[in-house]
Amino acid sequence: MSLKSIHGKVLNGTPLTESDIQYIVDLPDDRLGELSACAHSIRQTHFKQELGLCAIINAKSGTCSENCSFCAQSGHHGAESPEYPLLPIEDIVEAGRKAQNHGVTRFGVVASGKLVGRDDLAGFTEAVRGLAKLGIKPDLSPGILDRSQLKALKKEGLKGYHHNLETSASFFPKMCTTHAYEEDVRAVRAGMDAGLYVCSGGIFGIGESWTDRVELAMLLKELGVPSVPMNFLHPIAGTPLEKQPVLSPEEALKIVALYRFLLPDRTLRICGGRPTVFGAERRKELLTSGMNGLMVGDYLTTSGGDVLADLDEIREAELVPEILG
Repeated sequence: MSLKSIHGKVLNGTPLTESDIQYIVDLPDDRLGELSACAHSIRQTHFKQELGLCAIINAKSGTCSENCSFCAQSGHHGAESPEYPLLPIEDIVEAGRKAQNHGVTRFGVVASGKLVGRDDLAGFTEAVRGLAKLGIKPDLSPGILDRSQLKALKKEGLKGYHHNLETSASFFPKMCTTHAYEEDVRAVRAGMDAGLYVCSGGIFGIGESWTDRVELAMLLKELGVPSVPMNFLHPIAGTPLEKQPVLSPEEALKIVALYRFLLPDRTLRICGGRPTVFGAERRKELLTSGMNGLMVGDYLTTSGGDVLADLDEIREAELVPEILG
C-alpha cells in the first residue's frame, strides 16, 4: 500500500478500504505536502480550477435554545454575543448585494435557534425573494425546517438549505444534549428531498477523534450532500470549549485532504475558524489542499479575513472564482 496507490483508487472511482483510510490518517506531518498535492489533484479532476465563493449574514443572533458546546449564541452558556431578532429585509438584501460585488455566488441567511416561528418564516421568505432578484443564489440556515416548508421556500427562489451535522453521531452527545442527532439528519434529508442544494458539514477541533471525522464524512456521502462546510473551532470565552486547544495548521490541512479522498466529487467549503487556525502565514496552503469552496467575509460571531486579500490569493493560486449561472 502507498499514497500513490490510494490516490489512484480515488481517481478510478474505487472505494477506499478501512486500511486505505487509516494509512492516510497515520501519515506523518513531513508528508503533508505530498498528501495535499494528491488531494488537490483529485479536486482538479472534478472541479478543474474553479472555486466557489459564498458569504453569510448573521440575520438573527443569540439566545439559541440548544447547548452546543462550541457556540457563543447558546442561551445555556455565558458567552458574550450579539442578541437581536431578524434583521430588516432591506439590510439582508443589501448585504447580499455587497457580497455579490466581490464575486460571491451564494449568500446565506443564518439565524440562531432550532425551531422557526411563523413571523421568522415570513421574513425568510421575503429575504429569499429579495436576494433572488439580485441574481445571487439565496441560501438559508434557519434551524430545522420540514420538506413542505423547504419546497415552499424553493418556489420563492431559495437555492440552498444549510444544516450542519457538526460531528459524528458517536461524538454528538458529548457536544449537545438538547436535541437528538437524528433530528439533524432528518433535516438534511428534508432538504435533499425538497430538491435543494444542501450544505451540511461539521466543526473540527472540538475533541473529536479521527474515527469521528471519518464517520461524519461517510454519513455525508451516504446522504448525498453536495456541499460540505468545514469549520475549525475558534474557542470563545464563556463556552464549555473556551480552553480547548486550537488545531494545528498541519492537522487541519490533513482533515481537508482526508475529506477530499473520502468525498472526491463534493464541494469542500472552508468556513469558520480559518483565521484562528491558519493565520496570515498558512492560509494560502488551504487553496491547494483539496478544497474547492471558500466562505469570505465575517462569520457568525467572529471576524473573517479581508475579501480582497482572499481574491488576490485565489488568483495567485491560479484558481478561478465560479461564475453565477
